[in-house]
Amino acid sequence: MSAIADIGHAKINLALHVRARGGDGYHAIETIFAFARDGDGLAVAPDDDLSLAIDGPYAAFLAAEPAETNLVMRAARALRGAFGVSAGAAIRLDKRLPVASGIGGGSADAAAALRALARLWALPADDARIMAIAAELGADVPACVASRTAWADGRGDRLVAMAGAEALAGMPLLLVNPGVACPTGPVFRGWDGVDRGPLERGDPLRAALAGRNDLEAPARALVPEIGEAIGLIAGMPGVVLARMSGSGATCFALFAEAVDRDAAAGRLMAARPGWWCLATALI
Repeated sequence: MSAIADIGHAKINLALHVRARGGDGYHAIETIFAFARDGDGLAVAPDDDLSLAIDGPYAAFLAAEPAETNLVMRAARALRGAFGVSAGAAIRLDKRLPVASGIGGGSADAAAALRALARLWALPADDARIMAIAAELGADVPACVASRTAWADGRGDRLVAMAGAEALAGMPLLLVNPGVACPTGPVFRGWDGVDRGPLERGDPLRAALAGRNDLEAPARALVPEIGEAIGLIAGMPGVVLARMSGSGATCFALFAEAVDRDAAAGRLMAARPGWWCLATALI
């Protein structure tokens, strides 16, 4: 069998409301997940053992991490154990998304590994054990496995389908990262503890426009460049919504027309040539 390819789609939080801080260290959130057409590349091929090779523009940021602790390898081992698979796989990860950037890179990669390895090992894609493994790997891994627009609460692991989500497919999207890592833990710890109200469950775009990202303020306090990024993209012609994703530092803008997205990407790259910028679309 030849190699099987998949994509760790970049995860976008169109809105993210933090409702409470739990005693277990986790926060109760409400969010709208959406996913970009593009992301990290992942390929799996038959092999006797499990192995992981990482390349791509952001591979160096994972170089210090032992391969066995990488979420992709953890997903592969868990999947093989849950289904009693004796075969191995050679896994190659093309790391294209910035690390610690609020767009679910590690979670998206683990999700891509679960999908690709299920195909390689001829496992039923709808088996509940796959989503159970995803939930054990991280709160947003189940959403990344589905890679479809959804409303979520709890730790972000309780997913609810949204009517009208299909209307977002193909919507032009611009992702921008100022090149500064923004670790999740300190951002959540910086939340002020104020519950500013629930997130709507209706039409996803309308709900997102009426919503907010409660982690933006603490993230901007840690990484002031986030405010600069949002200010730059929000002022571009044709922008429908501009906001920080997740716990940062990646920010996004939705556009009504691809021509406006592309023009904004060109202006941004000219103004901030050292920043990461990706012109893509929602799926």
